[in-house]
Amino acid sequence: MFKTLKADFQIIFERDPAARNWLEVLFCYPGLQAIAFHRLAHGLYCLGIPLIPRLISHIARFLTGIEIHPGAVIGQGVFIDHGMGVVIGETAIVGDYCLIYQGVTLGGTGKESGKRHPTLGENVVVGGGAKVLGNIVIGNNVRVGAGSVVLRDVPSNCTVVGVPGRIVYRSGVRVDPLEHGSLPDSEAQVIRALVDRIEALEEQLESVQGQLSVPSPAALTSVANTTSTASSASSQEKSHAALSASCRLKDKSFQEFFDGTGI
Repeated sequence: MFKTLKADFQIIFERDPAARNWLEVLFCYPGLQAIAFHRLAHGLYCLGIPLIPRLISHIARFLTGIEIHPGAVIGQGVFIDHGMGVVIGETAIVGDYCLIYQGVTLGGTGKESGKRHPTLGENVVVGGGAKVLGNIVIGNNVRVGAGSVVLRDVPSNCTVVGVPGRIVYRSGVRVDPLEHGSLPDSEAQVIRALVDRIEALEEQLESVQGQLSVPSPAALTSVANTTSTASSASSQEKSHAALSASCRLKDKSFQEFFDGTGI
């Protein structure tokens, strides 16, 4: 018990550069306080004592803004940073040395009994406002991007982003748990690939149109006798309009989008 609480205390200095001294951490970190309350409530819950574990959980929620059901299993060295609005359900399991930010929900998706909340492996990072819902398994060393909604199992050593959460593999790359600024934008990458493909197709189409527009000498004579200046001008205007309507990466709207995503 005391060994686990010591690990909970020490991990804060490793994960939070704002932690100055032990007094500040002890009295001013609601995540540590909520976990300490939970350790007590969970012990009483496992003994089958009624009411009191839930009452302790309720008091901890009032004091810290973090709601952890007494039945949840929390590993050692778990750090809930800031913590306001964190909800961890009854059958949730949180592995050792996980990092959970404010607004995270480890919840269920229905009223079924039994295991209905997620299981987090070791060294999992769950970004602010993320929702991990249902009886799913999140592997070791997984990062869940802020605001993501995860509804399916996630294998180890990868990153999940988006709504619903999409898996982005990062095999062979060691990830810093505090490296939040490098989360990939999978949707922007797909859009970028589509824009590049459209540009390539438009270039091929223009090449084919250029080849088809080269007339034979007989056709030149016929066109000279039958085509007026007005029709020629109209054709040029249509061609210019078609080129203007084509999809170009240099267009302002596309450029602003990709600049904002950093790709």
